[in-house]
Amino acid sequence: PEFERRVEAGDFLEHIAYVSGRRYGTLRSEIERIADEGRVCVLELELEGALAVQDEVDGSVTIFIAADVPELERRLSERATESTGEIGERIALARAQLEQAHRFRYMVRNDDLERATSVLAALVECELALAGTMRRP
Repeated sequence: PEFERRVEAGDFLEHIAYVSGRRYGTLRSEIERIADEGRVCVLELELEGALAVQDEVDGSVTIFIAADVPELERRLSERATESTGEIGERIALARAQLEQAHRFRYMVRNDDLERATSVLAALVECELALAGTMRRP
């Protein structure tokens, strides 16, 4: 009830409900608190949440981390924690999300962890140098 009340009140910059019933969101007040402290907020969000923030916050920077589908498939199969059907659903979701990558400012392909981490760090460092251009939600 409290989460729903806050959604209706517009307290969240973005929010999501998972199939499991769990709900998560980013409170506007937390983003404002971080900005008031002179810091820059970095969020790890689902696709829809990132796009909502991008639409809502001028100057926000979005980075799409693209899964390497064959590598993802291999990892999921090796883990053996999900059924074949669940793996298929995860792969289909990864492909569908990849089709939305063009909506983000940057895309980093996660096919090699060390390289992807370096690219991501360089992008964040570059954008932090430009920080201050982001308006409050």
